[in-house]
Amino acid sequence: MLHLNTLTDDDARHAIKHNEFDTGIIAMAKNVLVILSQNWCSQWQYLKSDLEKHITTGEADIHVHIFLYNRSPLFQEFMDFKEKVFVNDQTPYMRFYRDGKLFFESNFLPLESIIRKFTS
Repeated sequence: MLHLNTLTDDDARHAIKHNEFDTGIIAMAKNVLVILSQNWCSQWQYLKSDLEKHITTGEADIHVHIFLYNRSPLFQEFMDFKEKVFVNDQTPYMRFYRDGKLFFESNFLPLESIIRKFTS
């Protein structure tokens, strides 16, 4: 089952200050996916549609946290942070956590591939 959550500006501020999201987010469940994107991104729109269609199905229990940083007053600051600290200037950018530990990073992947990352 997929659990969709929205990250707040305070969550983004914490990441900027500590170079990582709060453990309350990344260790919220065994499987956590953080998606950082901008709402205009066509790959994000495709992934969002897939996530919403499969919210009550799936073999993996995954908590998905989404931050659309172009809609935030922190837009430029967060984008600079993402590009410099996470060394990624693409959208969507995804961070995969298992038991609170980062184990994989990627840009766009179809939902089936995301689920395989957590179940393999």
